[in-house]
Amino acid sequence: MSSSITQSLVPFVPRDISWLSFNYRVLQEAKDPSVPLFERLKFLAIYSNNLDEFFRVRMSNHRYIMRISKKTKRELDIAPKKTVLEIQRIVNKHQEEFSRIFEQLVLELRQHKVFMLRRLDLNDEQLEFVEAYFRDHMLPFVQPVLLVKNKVRPFLNNAALYLAIQMKSKDASNAPDEYGLVKIPSDHLPRFIQLPSSSDRHDLIILDDIVRHSVSWMFPGYKIIDTFSIKLSRDAELYIDDEFSGDLIQKIKTSLAKRQVGPPSRFVYDRQMPPELLNYLMEVFELERYDILREGRYHNNFDFFKFPDFGMHQLKNTPLPPIPYEPLEGAPDLFKAIRERDHLIHVPYHSYDAVLRLFEVAARDPKVTHIKIVQYRVARRSRIMQSLIDAVKQGKQVSVFIEVKARFDEEANLEWGEQLEKAGVRVHYSFPGLKVHAKLALIRRVERRKEQMFTYLSTGNFHEETAKVYGDFGLFTADPRLVNEAARVFSFLETVQSPAHPFEHLLVGQFNLRSGLEELIDFEIAEAMAGRKAKIILKLNSFQDENMIAKLYQASKAGVEIHLIIRGICCLAPGIKGLSEHIHAISIVDRYLEHARVFIFHHGGEDLIYLSSADWMVRNLTYRVETAFPVYDPSIKKEIQDIIDLQLRDNVKARILDKGLTNKYYRNGSDMAIRSQLETYYYVKRKAESYRPSKKSGA
Repeated sequence: MSSSITQSLVPFVPRDISWLSFNYRVLQEAKDPSVPLFERLKFLAIYSNNLDEFFRVRMSNHRYIMRISKKTKRELDIAPKKTVLEIQRIVNKHQEEFSRIFEQLVLELRQHKVFMLRRLDLNDEQLEFVEAYFRDHMLPFVQPVLLVKNKVRPFLNNAALYLAIQMKSKDASNAPDEYGLVKIPSDHLPRFIQLPSSSDRHDLIILDDIVRHSVSWMFPGYKIIDTFSIKLSRDAELYIDDEFSGDLIQKIKTSLAKRQVGPPSRFVYDRQMPPELLNYLMEVFELERYDILREGRYHNNFDFFKFPDFGMHQLKNTPLPPIPYEPLEGAPDLFKAIRERDHLIHVPYHSYDAVLRLFEVAARDPKVTHIKIVQYRVARRSRIMQSLIDAVKQGKQVSVFIEVKARFDEEANLEWGEQLEKAGVRVHYSFPGLKVHAKLALIRRVERRKEQMFTYLSTGNFHEETAKVYGDFGLFTADPRLVNEAARVFSFLETVQSPAHPFEHLLVGQFNLRSGLEELIDFEIAEAMAGRKAKIILKLNSFQDENMIAKLYQASKAGVEIHLIIRGICCLAPGIKGLSEHIHAISIVDRYLEHARVFIFHHGGEDLIYLSSADWMVRNLTYRVETAFPVYDPSIKKEIQDIIDLQLRDNVKARILDKGLTNKYYRNGSDMAIRSQLETYYYVKRKAESYRPSKKSGA
């Protein structure tokens, strides 16, 4: 079946509607009373940050499509305006619930003596503090502007907060309303300001309300009627012309400079704003109805990431300290330990130190001659990058492929590329028309005058910070079947020439990833049709590729038992009689972000397991260089199966994915509560304790 398969051929949940359903699962965490209070505030921040990126990227895409000709829309069988209106309907509904949750959390904070005050709640001492704070810290940044239609049209910075002011001239009581604009300087100052308060309580005011209190000073000739918060998000797409010609790096730099001044993608406003003011602002800023969305009193709620905790650790998650992976972190000879057997870490349950140690040891090991790595997203302060620079200083050959098209990380990746090049690292950049999303590293070492290769393959980026909160698997191996093929991947990245020999073990995007997955599904279909056991388990971030959805529908109709664990987008509709009744799908949203991709095929009892960087999206399977790598070690296979089994039995944080997008919690009929992330932590901890020698042995 060709990639042009249309939605009408198979039941298909629209991608963006499914994504909004995922983001609602994040909002569910914010309203879950079993989640600690400060963590619920954090989930409000995650929801808001997700939504902001969605509008800057996905809604911008719909706006772009809306501008194409009606004839082209008919030929493509798309209705972007209808999609935009449906998105707005869903988001408006979610935002109303967001406001209710926020109000509930404010009340719960009061129970713990944390008070979020508005200007009318302030006592004399606090009023004096607020007025001094405005004069001393905020006055240079507020930029008051009197709006004059068709004459004064200020530029709204991307994601900046403003107050729209409704006022009347003091000199003419019958004069019509006039309007002004003031910037809320949250890009320069903390959003939450602690106020003077008694010893038994903590009083806060949001920066927005300090500006509200001070508006009358900025417009002395006017009587202030009311103020309403607004924000404009701008298009974040770079619109690089397929990157087949010209200097890609320069194109990206130029496009990054334009990102902050791009066309509007979302204008949000306080839902209490009167229609006449909203219409006035729409005219001033040349906005259409599909550009605007109503929210509550405050915007940029991702600032709740920085909400002060006042040392109240009881209102936060119980710490789960990362568990050292002793077989590598404590190994006297790291490379010997990897050569003897494969090793798997599962962050953030395991410490990331084994990965950091791999590069730091390689950098100073005189037997190491080459280090190669793919970088998609990298920490601002990275021990891995520093190790690569140190390795060059030690005379080693270091090669880094940097994907500069990693959205919102383009600038950081360019900066690291320049820094590495200055240090003498060989840096390769993005391919035309492709993204390189594979997560792998290769180390060449000379042992007893023979070449010995080691590779690290992962489902997640080489990023020390995200490794603290993203659930990912990483495999250390010297298995020739894997290291030799990893070397072929790097050869392709460095020369852009297809390998002379096909990949037999790795599944690699642009070569055998899609076809290999289809063959594995076809095998299960054949087994089911022959009356034998057939089963597929897939753990993904997102599932949108229509051909693969059609393939799983085919497998379900043949009788293959299919279990899906999908954190985000799921365009497949499970549970439809005669089509997908053998497909059961859940999504787990909890304290850690589920990021690992795991593909398990029964395969006649072999239980083939692949870990991967690839989601089952058109972009991943068609337009990216991805890797899926098999797990051969029996003990590691069992460990992965045990962890996946815990997720399939989760009856605390798992939601059912269905065609109705209900997001009902999955309870599975068990009397025992199974919260898979906590159970995984203790599983990993018990396993770590088994590595330690007992005291009886004399150790």
